[in-house]
Amino acid sequence: MNAEAAPLPQLVLWAAEHALASFSLLLALAWAAIWAGWYGLQRAQARRQALEVVPRLGIGWRVAVGLLISLAATAIFAALAAQLGEGAALSRADQALTGALRITVTRLTQQVFAVLTHLGDPATLTLLGLGVALALVMRGQRTLALGWAIALAGNGLLNPALKQVFGRARPLELHQLVSATGLSFPSGHSSGAVVAFGMLAYLALKLLPTRWQLPALLAAVTVVLTVGASRLFLRVHFASDVLAGFASGTAWLALGITVMELVLWRRAGRS
Repeated sequence: MNAEAAPLPQLVLWAAEHALASFSLLLALAWAAIWAGWYGLQRAQARRQALEVVPRLGIGWRVAVGLLISLAATAIFAALAAQLGEGAALSRADQALTGALRITVTRLTQQVFAVLTHLGDPATLTLLGLGVALALVMRGQRTLALGWAIALAGNGLLNPALKQVFGRARPLELHQLVSATGLSFPSGHSSGAVVAFGMLAYLALKLLPTRWQLPALLAAVTVVLTVGASRLFLRVHFASDVLAGFASGTAWLALGITVMELVLWRRAGRS
């Protein structure tokens, strides 16, 4: 571990020493949060229906919530970006955490996540994008197909542009389990997973029966967190790269869904 690296808080040290357990705990907490939110919304909708109140949020509220999420994610990204650079506390903590993971993550864990990381590969997301777009067009959902394509393509342009702006080098890769070239901040796999699988979850809420919607949400967050963790376990990104990828992807995803809701509302002629 670099002697100049910032000391890590005890909680972060524990997480690094128990990397796989920490990932499992984070995933369980995310599942619990989604289930609680889903259950709460379903109960609220049931009460509104019993009172003969329109169960859906009006377009104004939907736009406000979408923009708020996008702005919050953008602020998080900006806060991370402001702490980059040699000597910055975040950069030194990144180096320390990467060094700790080099020691604590087993070869078997790396091999498993070297396979799972391909869920966020550009080639994987491109094939997914084409397949989903085709399926939506065949179902007559041309507006959703266009929104899906713009969301994925837009992030595919945004992430490389951000990488060029910040020009951060990757951690030194020693294991050769995966090939990772180019710049590091923000993580393209992380942002791509957020946008692609977040949009899939949105489409599931729009198109699937209610009984499949919660499983779709849980599957989406599982893939996103798995891809993000894989970039850390394989040491091809720093922790702040992954967090920034999540933030930029969330900002773009929320903005895309907000615009999509406005377009669908306008075409339907109702709030």
